[in-house]
Amino acid sequence: MKQSAVASAEQSALLSHDSLDDLTANDWARLVLKGVGTEFPNKLSLVYSSEDQIKTPREHFPAFFGSFDWHSSVHGHWVLVRLLKEYPSIESAQQIRDVLDRHLSAENLRREADFFSQDEQKSFERMYGWAWFLRLTMELDNWQDADATRWRENLRPLEDVLVSRTEAYLPLLTYPIRIGQHTDTSFALGQILDYARAKKQVKLERLVVERSRAFYGSDTDYPVHYEPSGHDFFSSCWNEADLMRRVLPADQFEDWLSSFVPHAAAQLTDGTIAPVDVSDVSDPKIVHLAGLNLSRAWCLQSVASALREDHPLRQPLIAAAKLHLNAGMKYINSGHYEGDHWLATFGLYAIERIGIEDATD
Repeated sequence: MKQSAVASAEQSALLSHDSLDDLTANDWARLVLKGVGTEFPNKLSLVYSSEDQIKTPREHFPAFFGSFDWHSSVHGHWVLVRLLKEYPSIESAQQIRDVLDRHLSAENLRREADFFSQDEQKSFERMYGWAWFLRLTMELDNWQDADATRWRENLRPLEDVLVSRTEAYLPLLTYPIRIGQHTDTSFALGQILDYARAKKQVKLERLVVERSRAFYGSDTDYPVHYEPSGHDFFSSCWNEADLMRRVLPADQFEDWLSSFVPHAAAQLTDGTIAPVDVSDVSDPKIVHLAGLNLSRAWCLQSVASALREDHPLRQPLIAAAKLHLNAGMKYINSGHYEGDHWLATFGLYAIERIGIEDATD
């Protein structure tokens, strides 16, 4: 986990964090448990039309009040669910279950659904937080656990609101948002497409596929060398490729990719697409770059998984993904809340290969 991002490519490419041991899983669980229970500091980013609407985070969001902002709390709860399900013997398992039981109550989720139903909040957490919430619902689906079944049912009122919001919003979105932070359209569409297919929501799936093709289907020669900017935790380039490997049949995707990143073979090895160092883990914006390493890792490995075994980009993509994963892992649990309230999510998503098993033609 402490492998330096500046190690040689040959050495780093041999390393792979393919799964968590119980000790690391428990350390990450404790990190997230602390975050989801921490109400302040908090960034609400809300629109108020009158002073009587002003409330504390917990009053607004009795389920997802912690971890600095709503979306971080949501994906923190996803981490807890995933760890409890996949690593049930970790020391903190009962504590995770107790926290989920308190936070994901029917009353708490009803109040959150009521909040999101207000017209003046229709753009709140659009669509990044919405996408993570839908990922949380997917994690609870088909888990044969009595508590999980109850939590899953409790999520449905807010789920219905956010699906409705998504279906209303996407036809109005004239242009995609291409940015290395929360509002990047391609990241959200990828998550929502996985959800729509898992839930067999044909209307939503068709809408996402149609908008994805309209937004990105004719993209060519992406300026990879312009990434990253100083606050990025996403690569808009690789988020887009990660989306389109879900949208296009395999042969069409390979053709699209060769036009989208025509110089990828060189850029994956010449330093253009390389892990980045974080100069200050205590700066809430600069530490975004730690997440960039991890999100690139999952995108690169996901894109590789969509290519045929003998495709010339497959092995370079896998090697670059490992480099990025190794570089990003060392920043998780740094002791600084600026990154600690969210980076375990990105690490777990990359290690567990989330999204790859969800994609279908």
